[in-house]
This record gives sequence, structure tokens and C-alpha cells, in this order.
Amino acid sequence: MIAEFRKTLCSVGETPHWSSTHFISILVLLTSEKLRMNPLVAAASVIAAGLAVGLAAIGPGMGQGTAAGYAVEGIARQPEAEGKIRGALLLSFAFMESLTIYGLVVALALLFANPFAS
Repeated sequence: MIAEFRKTLCSVGETPHWSSTHFISILVLLTSEKLRMNPLVAAASVIAAGLAVGLAAIGPGMGQGTAAGYAVEGIARQPEAEGKIRGALLLSFAFMESLTIYGLVVALALLFANPFAS
């Protein structure tokens, strides 16, 4: 299957130039062949997986930036409270990062254990 796709990608003797579009196409082909699902459902699953990871990273990324900024500001105002502020900051980073990991789990479920496969 990949060899056939590679033949359509380039002429004989050329090296293929891979882009994100080619990668997504290959992922859709492999997903639809592996699970024997409709190619439209496979394509939608790949797009949904990308959105799940992307959107799951936006909120925690902004939250971590804001939390780090306020932590630096708090340490600048009260240097003696540095240890407590740092501990609370690292704990909040762990909770924020877990949200991103949940997005990754949803994306992997859509790609490899798709509930929409027939």
C-alpha cells in the first residue's frame, strides 16, 4: 500500500518530498485499511485527533505561562516565600500537564482504537 502511494507521489528515480499532507494521507490509508472503515470516517478521525492534541495543549500552555509569570512576581515581592511558591507552582504544572496528556489519550484512541470503526 505504501509502495503504491509512493509511486503516485514521485516519478521514477526521484526522491519523494514528504509534507504534512502526505503524512496525513498515509495515516488515513493505514487507519482505514487496518480497521476496514470508511475512508471519510478515517480522515475525520485523523483530523479530530490533531484537533484533540492541539486544543488540549492550548489551555494548559496559557495557564502555565500565566502561573509562571505570577510566581515570578510573587517571588520578587516576597523572596522569603520562594519555597512555598515554587512548590505550589510545580504542583499546578503537574495538574495542567495532565490535561494535555488526556488530549493525547483521546487522540490515540481515535487513531488506533476508533470507536467509530464498523
